[in-house]
Amino acid sequence: MSKIIAEIKIPDSKLAREAAELLRDHGDELLWNHSNRVFLFGAIQGNQAGVIYDSELLYISAIFHDLGLTKHYSSPDKRFEVDGANAARDFLKSRGVPLESISRVWDAIALHTTIGIAEHKESEVALLYSGVGYDVMGENYERISDDIRNQIVEAFPRNDFKNRIIPAFYEGFKHKTETTFGNIKADVCAEMIPGFKRTNFCDCIRHSAWKE
Repeated sequence: MSKIIAEIKIPDSKLAREAAELLRDHGDELLWNHSNRVFLFGAIQGNQAGVIYDSELLYISAIFHDLGLTKHYSSPDKRFEVDGANAARDFLKSRGVPLESISRVWDAIALHTTIGIAEHKESEVALLYSGVGYDVMGENYERISDDIRNQIVEAFPRNDFKNRIIPAFYEGFKHKTETTFGNIKADVCAEMIPGFKRTNFCDCIRHSAWKE
């Protein structure tokens, strides 16, 4: 793998390599390519905007951001984003990374699907969110040139990503669909489960234990 892609250096520290090995061990080709594209698209958008960020922390956030979808890291009852964030926190704590850096990575992963919040936080959090949005939904697609985009996709191919990612999401949390309440992954359940009934916030209010 080239260490520099589209003028972005892939972090090659011991910490970064160990994180990448975990994704190699427990993820698959879909998550590997997606996670690396997310890092690159986030980094490029950060550079374009003149944002100061820690490339290693952004890379590790990208590497871990979907690991909560894998059997190894998936809990029975937490959002997959939290599973990935907890895995990253344990990984970084075991290697003596400062708590402030761990907190940034945790927030970046836990909030990467949370619309309207992540983009207003620290640079690594905001850039991971931007990278995910770019790769999954094509948000701000025109901000990156065809040439740069093609270099990234050549290094980390999409391979029918549009059709494969929705079932991949579902496989990661089909055993705990209740964790999608209040977030965009409920759309995945509605897509994949015939007759899926979302939990309704208004019903939660009306049917609460309060006697009025």
